[in-house]
Amino acid sequence: MKLATDSSALAKRYIEEPGSDKLVDLLAPADELGVCVILLPEIVSALNRRIRENVITHKEYRRIRGQLLDDIRDATILQITSPVVVGSITLLETNTLRAMDALHIACALEWRADLFVTSDKRQFAAAKQAGLSSVFLGG
Repeated sequence: MKLATDSSALAKRYIEEPGSDKLVDLLAPADELGVCVILLPEIVSALNRRIRENVITHKEYRRIRGQLLDDIRDATILQITSPVVVGSITLLETNTLRAMDALHIACALEWRADLFVTSDKRQFAAAKQAGLSSVFLGG
């Protein structure tokens, strides 16, 4: 199974939140993991925000960052190509989405993911409307 995930969902692998257990269950049977090229900077940004808010320490950040880099080493990094940009524009014109969320969906569509996983309600609805089999992990 080709599983694509956005940042909000994959972050649950590193920070215990509602939906973390479900994500682990979804990742286990996946043959391939696809992530949009923007996923890594988005998760690093979120982790650094947690440092500033004193939710995690610098030591925890380094451990999580290392685990993230190890996890995506074997993932397919989905690039923002011309068809992905065009697809994201269509998604933005037909849904209430942020640009980055549209890019995650457009990458998953272009890659022909079997399953798309997110923790964002609007992104979940847009992905389903676009024809992606999708799972909402909650947020």
